[in-house]
Amino acid sequence: MRSFVAITPPDMVREALLRVQETLPIGRPVPGENLHLTLAFLDDQPEQLLRDLHEELAEVPAGAFDLELAGLGAFGGAAPRILFAQVGPSDALDRLHRAVVAAARRVGISLPRERFRPHITLIRFPGRLSSLSQRQLRGFLDTHATTQLPGFTVQDFTLFHSTLHRGGARHEELASYDLREIPLTI
Repeated sequence: MRSFVAITPPDMVREALLRVQETLPIGRPVPGENLHLTLAFLDDQPEQLLRDLHEELAEVPAGAFDLELAGLGAFGGAAPRILFAQVGPSDALDRLHRAVVAAARRVGISLPRERFRPHITLIRFPGRLSSLSQRQLRGFLDTHATTQLPGFTVQDFTLFHSTLHRGGARHEELASYDLREIPLTI
């Protein structure tokens, strides 16, 4: 079962991100219901491993925290693949990411060791962009890279099942985990 763990932005933030999508006439916008910040992409996993992971994620010791969005960017260098909303630095987000990855590894899910680059994908670009589309994207980023986007309080995270279809992916929530305060141990 293709799956991932993510944070979903609240409606107010989602609406602001959808307005950004509307201003760039190239690429394939990510549907509003699919906007998320991936904590760990798990790839295809057996259902039993996901049940085991569910038990581990339910015990992740983390409290709610504020998250800032810090403008827009593109991944892919000269051949951009996606336009994204950047996420500002957050120790709490980094800790949550590490806790989710550790939980996945404890149940036997093998994850690559790669740098965590928190972002919310807004638009996907198919294959190679035409020179006109590349100019449009560069102009868009020159003008909008520092766009002010609303931040939000992260109060939960979600384990999703993702199914690929011709029109894009469909994400189904398998379980959601409230972030709670870490008990004081002194």
